[in-house]
Amino acid sequence: MPVFELSNEVIFPPINLAREDGLLAIGGDLTSERLYHAYKNGIFPWYNLDQPVLWWSPNPRFVLFPEKIKVSKSMRSVMRNKGFIVTYNQNFKEVLNNCQKLPRKGQDGTWITPKLKEALFQFHEEGWAHSVEVWQNNQLVGGLYGIAMGNCFFGESMFTTVSNASKVGFISLVEKLNELNFKLIDCQVYTQHLESLGAENVPRKVFSHLLKDQVGESPSKTILND
Repeated sequence: MPVFELSNEVIFPPINLAREDGLLAIGGDLTSERLYHAYKNGIFPWYNLDQPVLWWSPNPRFVLFPEKIKVSKSMRSVMRNKGFIVTYNQNFKEVLNNCQKLPRKGQDGTWITPKLKEALFQFHEEGWAHSVEVWQNNQLVGGLYGIAMGNCFFGESMFTTVSNASKVGFISLVEKLNELNFKLIDCQVYTQHLESLGAENVPRKVFSHLLKDQVGESPSKTILND
């Protein structure tokens, strides 16, 4: 399957044309317009600093249906008793900075490049990108960010400097999104951590149909606040 090279025109090939590894297209820019069309169609950027922009749509797709979130009794105890406070969109910049700089097992460097950070800051200002902050003793100890469109949240990255902080942030977000009638959280690719919380693989074709139902052609914005 060929990899499509993008031009200045903001358009993507159908996601069913992605390679077996999920790579769909290469090149293009990181304008808000392109990010909007990418996420709306189940496509996300993921590349290293020394590469052109790479656009992905993996098969299967790892997702979480908010009503299926699994929270153990021990985790509920952590959320109640460890002094964590969760906020939304209070410090998008620092959440993104921490996601960028914290080392990750099995990864050399970061995929959150300076150009992508700049694009995400703009996307946040426009109301599409959101952050979740987890505080303990007035210190930012965990968080995550993602994109909200229609009734779907596209999770991008999370970080933690204290045990369970990112998990507290994620669970709190899922429960909040469930209250807001969100039907789908895109986790992109499999992780054991998210599987333990209820995430599951679905075929890309199923994911595409879910997007049409929950995002649509003109998705609404969501206000996430405390």
